[in-house]
Amino acid sequence: MALSRKKWNTIIILASILMISVLTVIDDNSKITPLQTQALFDKSAPLSQLQYGELWLQKRQSGWQCSARVLNCLEWANAWDQVHITALTDKPETEGEPVELVIQVDDLVDAQLWILFSQQGLLKSPAGNWYQIPPSLRESLAPIVRAQAN
Repeated sequence: MALSRKKWNTIIILASILMISVLTVIDDNSKITPLQTQALFDKSAPLSQLQYGELWLQKRQSGWQCSARVLNCLEWANAWDQVHITALTDKPETEGEPVELVIQVDDLVDAQLWILFSQQGLLKSPAGNWYQIPPSLRESLAPIVRAQAN
């Protein structure tokens, strides 16, 4: 039984609406952080300074200030200031090169050395505890840097 052109157009329109709806739901749900996460920094222990390899950011009275090579200073600082983590009970398998993070919380506390495995979103605290960053937050934690001329 052959379908008329009008019925084919109706099927294509309905399929398109269904596909757009599914993609919208997936996109909306991928931006939500999981419920079991907790903020790494809060009002009682705010992020004051962070050194990401050779790059840094610092909170001043006038706002966030970053290394001159960082192009997305405000977005990068806000991503770290609002990052959420999930505590892991077992030591995870790590891949790739780690990045050393020197984090200073509040100006009165000494800086701490954390280890970040950015591809997997894993953080190792100075005490040896492991945390995972949700996939939806990982991309914004890496700064966009200006290329250096040779």
